[in-house]
Amino acid sequence: MKKQELRKIYKQKRADLTLDEILAFQENIYEQIYDLDTSGVKNVHLFLSLTKFKEIDTQPIINFFRKRHKKIVVSTCNFKDNTLSHFYLEEDTVLELNKFGVPEPVNAVPVDEKELDLIFVPLLISDELNYRVGYGKGFYDRFLSKCTEEAQFIGLNFFKPIYQIEDSDEFDIPLHQVIYPK
Repeated sequence: MKKQELRKIYKQKRADLTLDEILAFQENIYEQIYDLDTSGVKNVHLFLSLTKFKEIDTQPIINFFRKRHKKIVVSTCNFKDNTLSHFYLEEDTVLELNKFGVPEPVNAVPVDEKELDLIFVPLLISDELNYRVGYGKGFYDRFLSKCTEEAQFIGLNFFKPIYQIEDSDEFDIPLHQVIYPK
C-alpha cells in the first residue's frame, strides 16, 4: 500500500483504540524503552504527545530519562517550510500549544541536530525496512537527515510493522528501530 492510503487507515485504527488498549500498549512500549542500553546517550529527543490523536504518552519516557540525568530535547514546528527547531526541555520550561494543538517550548535553550544521540520518532505505521508513514508534511525526514550518523532513530507505534510501504523514496529516512507492543 501507498503512504496516503496507509495514513488514512492507521489514523482510523489509532482513533478506534480504546483507553484500555492504549494503556496496555504503552506499558509494553515503556518496558522496551527502559531496557534499551542508553549508557552513552546524553541528549534524548522526544515528541510531545498529541492526546487528541491518541499518540503514545511520552511523559513517562521523559521522566525516565530525566531520572538517568539525560538532557531532554523537544521541537517547535515551522509551518512555512515544514522544519523543526529543537530546544532543551527543562523542568521549568513553559509550553504553549501551537495552532495545531502541539505543545511547544517557549523561551528555551536551542539545540543543534548534531548534538542529539537518541531520537524517538512519532509515526502512524512503519514497514519491515523501518520506513515510516507520518502525518505527511516531511518534518521528521528533514530533521533526521541533519543528524549525525551515530544518532539512533527509534519509532514508537501501537501497531506491528507492515511488510512494505510501496512509495518510500530517497527523501524518506529509515529508522534504526521501531518499538511496538509485542
